[in-house]
Amino acid sequence: MEKRYSISPLVIAGLLIAPAIHAQTKSANPVQYVRPIIGTQRMGHTYPGATVPFGMVQLSPDTDTISYEKNGRYNPDVYKYCAGYQYDDKSIVGFSHTHFSGTGHSDLGDFLVMPTVGPLKLNPGVDSIPRSGFRSAFSHANETAEAAYYKVKLDDYNITAELTATNRVGFHQYTFPKSDSAHIILDLMSGIYNYDDKNVWTFLRIENDTLVTGYRQTNGWGRTRTVYFAMTFSKPFYQYGNKNFTPRQVYRGFWGKFDQSKNFPDIAGKQIRAYFDFKTTEGEKIKMKFALSSVSTAGALLNLRSEAPGWNFEQVKKQGQDLWNKELNKVAIEASEDDKINFYTSMYHAFISPTTYMDVDGSYKGLDQLAHKANGFTNYTTFSLWDTYRALHPLFNILQPKRNGDMVKSMLAHYDQSALHMLPIWSHHANENWCMTGYHSVSVITDAILKGNTTIDAKKALEACVATARNRKFDGLDYYIDKGYIPVDRNGTGVSTTLEYSYDDWCIAQLAKKLNRMDLYNEFIKRSANYKNVFDPSTGFMRAKLNDGTFKKDFDVLSTHGQGFIEGNSWNYSLYVPHDPASLIEMSGGKDRFAAHLDSLFTMELPDEFFKETEDITRDGIIGNYVHGNEPAHHAAYLYNWTNAPWKTQATTRMILKRQYHTGPDGLGGNDDCGQMSAWYIFSTLGFYPVAPGSTEYQITSPAINSATLKLENGKTFQIKTVNQSDENVYIQKIELNGKPYNKLSITHEQIMAGGSFTFYMGNTRMIR
Repeated sequence: MEKRYSISPLVIAGLLIAPAIHAQTKSANPVQYVRPIIGTQRMGHTYPGATVPFGMVQLSPDTDTISYEKNGRYNPDVYKYCAGYQYDDKSIVGFSHTHFSGTGHSDLGDFLVMPTVGPLKLNPGVDSIPRSGFRSAFSHANETAEAAYYKVKLDDYNITAELTATNRVGFHQYTFPKSDSAHIILDLMSGIYNYDDKNVWTFLRIENDTLVTGYRQTNGWGRTRTVYFAMTFSKPFYQYGNKNFTPRQVYRGFWGKFDQSKNFPDIAGKQIRAYFDFKTTEGEKIKMKFALSSVSTAGALLNLRSEAPGWNFEQVKKQGQDLWNKELNKVAIEASEDDKINFYTSMYHAFISPTTYMDVDGSYKGLDQLAHKANGFTNYTTFSLWDTYRALHPLFNILQPKRNGDMVKSMLAHYDQSALHMLPIWSHHANENWCMTGYHSVSVITDAILKGNTTIDAKKALEACVATARNRKFDGLDYYIDKGYIPVDRNGTGVSTTLEYSYDDWCIAQLAKKLNRMDLYNEFIKRSANYKNVFDPSTGFMRAKLNDGTFKKDFDVLSTHGQGFIEGNSWNYSLYVPHDPASLIEMSGGKDRFAAHLDSLFTMELPDEFFKETEDITRDGIIGNYVHGNEPAHHAAYLYNWTNAPWKTQATTRMILKRQYHTGPDGLGGNDDCGQMSAWYIFSTLGFYPVAPGSTEYQITSPAINSATLKLENGKTFQIKTVNQSDENVYIQKIELNGKPYNKLSITHEQIMAGGSFTFYMGNTRMIR
């Protein structure tokens, strides 16, 4: 301890921290605190449906079918439907089986199912005209969303819909009124970020009066994505049919010999909606199981019969919630009720993706579009790596190390199958979609290996990292390698991409050093300093540089448009040197000046005009000029730890937690981005954060709960305790590790995994340690 200052505990740089009351209870049933509805409004882009941890099936309601294009151009309204569900909508069009959680772009929405009664309608209609199609009005008063369970009343049909799931099977239960005209519609046209030409082909085969198989192939974000299915009903349908909405083809062969529209068992086309008819008694339940496979309908049937052989809906629901309790119980906390809701909902969001991508026998479709088998590991997909390398995968290294090792093996399988010999950038469903910048799989791989995961072939991993980083065809790497920066007159995101490559190269250097490949270490540690080439000392900010070596004129440090940055401005990106904060601080004028610089980040006003060009940044996710709702500056509050005012990290993270995470439908200030926003919450609530994954150190901040017990896979427990905890006592007075004084601002991965106790003594007096 060095100096002690008195300060109002309610204010940090002019920002209020509200008080709260803490409860002293534990629960072995954390599922009760999960609110899947959090983040479904505005920018949250999460969905409230049924899935198990890391499940292949993510079954959820979709509230509209807005097209990706309008009048031949991008339709910005579609952005609200990245997850398919909008809380403000008044109707539901159906329940589809694949979704992304909290992404800023989208795909999926495969196999929309909708139960109806009355006259058959095979068009969803529009939300502005009630009952204009098969959609139905609904009310949140008649909606229940839990982990592994969703329930809603479809008001227009007096049907209660219930959903649950296994890993690969969606389980539907529909309670019908009495009707001689009950229908279950299967929409093979519908999708998220849909447009007329997205479907390449669809196929249906009616195997018998309770079993249907088929597939859907799409060309979207994933340009060659095929999903197979097997669908079975608990009750035989007495008739069935379909309508093919495909515009008339020039050549259709000789299938015109048949009436294919009704009771015909072999259907194919680009735009098909099918229906299955039943007669129901009052309150009769018709159940449906829908299994997916990336390989074949036979694989889907295998998944169906292996995971959901019976018809006991409640049993499958309980099994799903038991799986969630098992995962959520990896951290037991003492906190207020609201904090428990936020914490366990964040864990729920963090454990949704990446998603399983293989059949029960290990078969999966690879990036080469061939069938492969995962031997000795679970194959995963949905790698939103620009987001999740920062905190989600580091969280897995503590709470899910075996699973994270399998995710790395999945990335290495992707590398083996890649025609470009590259690790994934942003990949899903046997496709690389190349979204966002950097090659952050190298961060995930390095972090896992340096933190002790011995199941990964480190030598092969290093080879894959180096090959990816040397691919001169990829996103300005030729300029980066030759010049040490990416000119913005050659690449519009040249500054931010240069910064991200620099960090990734530092990760490769750390892995090379561990494997004693000093030739590679020297190559990549030199490249990791390339961030200095886009730093303008005359302004103190990172700045766009042209191909001739001069800085671009008309520099605007606040604008997100035309300045060389992706989804951010220079102000936030100029803090992005996670691997070398000390040098960044020195370049910026020293510790005191840098701390004042950070202060202004959190307190200055950012007018809307400076982010109006960027969908992913909204007022909800902004504090001052700090954009918490998007990821590039997620580590910024922790940079105070390198200055003479580390107490500001403690107060600032506590303030961000209160400002950006709430228990309502608008409870997230930005896209959850496959769990990154939630992982930030979990780490910051526990009191430490991985500023630079690839390092084994975590930066310490003020815990925001009374206590937490981390139950580690190695059988040990790591306990975080607080003394004198309150929303007023945001400052650390002293720390003890296993009962002994601890005088560092960081803690290592090895210390956490060794188990023990980490005790924080809190107060309302700021401290410099």
